[in-house]
Amino acid sequence: MPQRCGLAVVLAVLSALVLPGSAVAAPVTITNGTQFTDTNGNVVHAHGGGVLKVGSYYYWFGENRNPDNTFRAVSAYRSTDLRNWEFRNNVLTQSSHSELQVANIERPKVIFNASTGQYVMWMHKENGRDYGEARAAVATASTVDGNYTWRGSFRPLDYMSRDITLFKDDDGTTYMISAANENADLHVYRLTSDYLQVSARVQRLWPGSWREAPAMFKRNGVYFLLTSGATGWNPNQQKYATASSVTGSWSALSDVGNATAFDSQTAFVLPVQGSQTTSYLYLGDRWAGATGGAVNESRYVWLPLSFPSNTTMTMSYSSQVTIDTATGAITATGAQRYSFTARHSGKCADIPSSSQDNGTQLKQYPCNGGNNQGFEAQPAGDEYYRLVAAHSGKCLDVSDASTADSATVIQYTCGSGTHQQWRFEDAGSGYYRIVARHSGKCLDVTSGSTADGALVKQYTCGSDANQQWRR
Repeated sequence: MPQRCGLAVVLAVLSALVLPGSAVAAPVTITNGTQFTDTNGNVVHAHGGGVLKVGSYYYWFGENRNPDNTFRAVSAYRSTDLRNWEFRNNVLTQSSHSELQVANIERPKVIFNASTGQYVMWMHKENGRDYGEARAAVATASTVDGNYTWRGSFRPLDYMSRDITLFKDDDGTTYMISAANENADLHVYRLTSDYLQVSARVQRLWPGSWREAPAMFKRNGVYFLLTSGATGWNPNQQKYATASSVTGSWSALSDVGNATAFDSQTAFVLPVQGSQTTSYLYLGDRWAGATGGAVNESRYVWLPLSFPSNTTMTMSYSSQVTIDTATGAITATGAQRYSFTARHSGKCADIPSSSQDNGTQLKQYPCNGGNNQGFEAQPAGDEYYRLVAAHSGKCLDVSDASTADSATVIQYTCGSGTHQQWRFEDAGSGYYRIVARHSGKCLDVTSGSTADGALVKQYTCGSDANQQWRR
């Protein structure tokens, strides 16, 4: 009896030492090219956002827009594992200040000032009608997910300021980086001690290079600055540079990822520090504006960054990424990705214009390495696969599950039907026939055409080169 009482006391003491919210998060898997949902099942609107860790929680702040793409709110979510996001608050809204009633607020980033006890948000502000203001703006709150007080907008040191990010160095010095001079330049500013203003411009980087969407981080004493080109909503080649200090000499720009950043644009790079390692997670937006949609229809692309050396960086695509915030490990766990090149034409199976729409027809176009020509082979059993378009997350599908010759092949929301399942049949010399499970018919370029835009359909399998594909 005394031993049991002693054990009970020990257990009670240990239980009391476990703080709320301090439970170790289990590994989770996120799926790229999708709209994330929160713990209530609602779509997460944190576009162009940034993440701040407070205690055991990661707080994600981002853009939540009206259907006309004007400002609705800066929304805040929190998570311990980076997948299960709890909506906390619309921390800044149209009613927060008269200046926000009709506005564009983009790329909000939040940082904590230990001296003042304030959470400070910086963002890009426009008037909601055009992009002529090119102003930075600031808001503050005493709690990370409370209501933020508007502190005003301005041009830092009278320079234009658009896409924006924040970076806090190990010594506490904090910087704001923004696109300036009609996006032709990037400026790096040192902030005042209260983080509410800029005290000096310390860098004007790559004048005339047209870089935006900056994200700065530090790894093993090396500073990295990742940026995109300035092509509106359309994705482009992202580049990075390195330096030994923020105010020192920066390297030339180097490419990272593919020519479209896997149909995304940088929002933030999040260091995930765990018990075993620190990983660096690219947070990107796949903007719906590139295909005519509203910002709140945009999707997320999160990918682990790799570092072949202390000053080089690479990024590869995966449809799924597994994150373990407890250990810090982040790994690509998606299926094998392929492009399919027709033997007769040398052109690739392509979802035209990177469309996200159900029913978009598969065609052939010159191969370009784009995500709309990339397909992940997800096992469907018995050596069949779902072929999932990397840009949309949708499956190659024989329209209406038809078994007829010349039935259209389209992209459609993935399901369990056999008309979305395909088998690779060896055709020799490194080529394959791609056979639909429901019909036994092959992917076929109509009439053996070599023209751009020729339709890819299903047809009775034969030996012709327009049914043979290199993967």
